[in-house]
Amino acid sequence: MGKHRVLVVDDEVSVAKFLRELFESRGFTVDMVTDSRDALADFQERPNDFDVVITDQTMPGLTGAEMAMVMLQVRPDIPIILCTGFSEQIDETSVSQMGIKRYFLKPVDSFKLLEAAQELCA
Repeated sequence: MGKHRVLVVDDEVSVAKFLRELFESRGFTVDMVTDSRDALADFQERPNDFDVVITDQTMPGLTGAEMAMVMLQVRPDIPIILCTGFSEQIDETSVSQMGIKRYFLKPVDSFKLLEAAQELCA
């Protein structure tokens, strides 16, 4: 696997750090952001720097889905993985219709998340 850059977005610092360490241990370069608005601004400044985005759904400011919709307007081919706990507002079908490539319910199996990211970067 070559060097791929992942943008990890989660307002829970411990989760974001865990994901950063997980992906770095597999050779990814990781940009970790804990505010969805900051992550969106970073993405808009340099949309072609990222190979995949992994985001939480429930965050203050912008939800993961709201952020993803703007990212997909900027760069329609960016693979996005959305992770969430139970949600009545969003499910696998609605996420797919938005153009988000993968959807995981928390707690997320780390191996499956890595596998999905590697597939999307290939």
